[in-house]
Amino acid sequence: MSDYVPFQIQFEIIKRLPVKSLLKFRSVSQPWKSLIDSSEFIAEYNVSQTQPQRLSVWYNDPWSAKDRFVSFVDDDTFTLHEFTSTVPKLIKNLQSVVGSSHGLLCLYSYYKDPGRSTNDETVKGVVLWNPSIRKSVYITTHESSQWCEEQSTVLGFGVSPATNDPTVVKFKRVTYGDPRTKDHMHWVVEVFTLSAGCWRIPSSKPPNGTITLTWEQVVIDKFIYRFCFDGIPSLRNNLIMSYDMTTEEFRMVNLPDCLAHQRCVNLSISKVWESLAVLEYSRNINKQVCVVWMMDRVVANLFTKLFTIKTPNIWDFRPNITLGFTKSGKPILGLKGRDEEPAALVVYEPRSEHIKEIGIYGRYGLFFVGSYVETLLLHEQVNYSVYSYNN
Repeated sequence: MSDYVPFQIQFEIIKRLPVKSLLKFRSVSQPWKSLIDSSEFIAEYNVSQTQPQRLSVWYNDPWSAKDRFVSFVDDDTFTLHEFTSTVPKLIKNLQSVVGSSHGLLCLYSYYKDPGRSTNDETVKGVVLWNPSIRKSVYITTHESSQWCEEQSTVLGFGVSPATNDPTVVKFKRVTYGDPRTKDHMHWVVEVFTLSAGCWRIPSSKPPNGTITLTWEQVVIDKFIYRFCFDGIPSLRNNLIMSYDMTTEEFRMVNLPDCLAHQRCVNLSISKVWESLAVLEYSRNINKQVCVVWMMDRVVANLFTKLFTIKTPNIWDFRPNITLGFTKSGKPILGLKGRDEEPAALVVYEPRSEHIKEIGIYGRYGLFFVGSYVETLLLHEQVNYSVYSYNN
């Protein structure tokens, strides 16, 4: 075909192939290998994605206690497709899934550093993993506490569509002296981009030290949104912080009064129809209720009530958790079982209140659901590369 078809037409054909086919086509000819390996093709392939959208799921198997990663087609069939039977060997003790973006999963984990004096000594960091091409790299986060009295670290992850550059953001709150003194609390922010290969301090002003950041994040376009709150428990103000991966600016999104002063444990954030959503939980005798509020894309800080999720109430004080939404806007729930039964991953129909099980069961509270598309990100990386904090 390459002798008779113009190269530009070959380019248009090749970029519509699935990732597995692309990896095989690299061995057909040197021009195709050079094309597929080029940064320009990888960027174009990520933008002009023609493969069906999927949802990735991380869960802990209740019978084997092993972590599982699967994906399924994001349509009414929910056809399962297992990524791999094992997680990357870089992961020694998986703590949580930080997030997913552009075909990458960001996994918070421990890593055994062969360069350290003690063989059993491990360091904390994140694994960036592309399940489609089965490549991963490790980025240490350097959580030493030798230079301050108290600190807490929160991580964020995303890939900006403008740069296709995987980005990890580290927030470290440092308290000097008396922790009850607001002036002594500061957030130290560092950013790691894979293109630079190192941590650096951004030029933008970090968030106020009195604000408490949670690990809940949502990536929409070039923004990483994070749920947070300010003030003491009795006078708490719930907020959402946005981080622009392009300009590196931080901004605060104010919530309506009915959400701003709720108990923070009753709120979480998610993404529906590529818009930011706030989930408000409550319960009564017969039902557990989750109200979905969606932020307007044009009017800043305007949230509209979208619909209400109602599920059966089981009186063990563990809520049914809304983990995400399908591309058609249907909620995906982690529906807890009775007594010692495992939790089930289900899809909820808001109009009929019908619940559909999709055949995935896991330990309650140990689910992650994120949108997923096949990309070539990390293709140019050496598999199992380790980026140390001081490299």
